[in-house]
Formats: sequence, structure tokens, C-alpha cells
Amino acid sequence: MPQMMPLYWLSLMLFFIMIYFLFNNMNYFNFFYNIKNKKNLKIKLNYNWKW
Repeated sequence: MPQMMPLYWLSLMLFFIMIYFLFNNMNYFNFFYNIKNKKNLKIKLNYNWKW
């Protein structure tokens, strides 16, 4: 039906805009965090005995 074609193109445009926003937000929030938040999991063994 030719009467539905403008609605079809509008919905297609909205669909791709939503995909664009989703991709953009994923990239923004994935690279937004501070890298220094990772804790070092090094175990320090401090023996205080008198050998």
C-alpha cells in the first residue's frame, strides 16, 4: 500500500536512530569508568617472626 510508505520510512528511521543511540550509550558507559578503580590483588606476606 503506497499510503503506508511514509509511515514505514519513519519507523525505519526511528529504528536506526534507536540503534545508534544504543550503540553510542554502550560505548560511552563502557569507557566512562576510571581505570584506577581496579584493585591490585597482590597478597603481601609480612612475617614478623624472629628467625
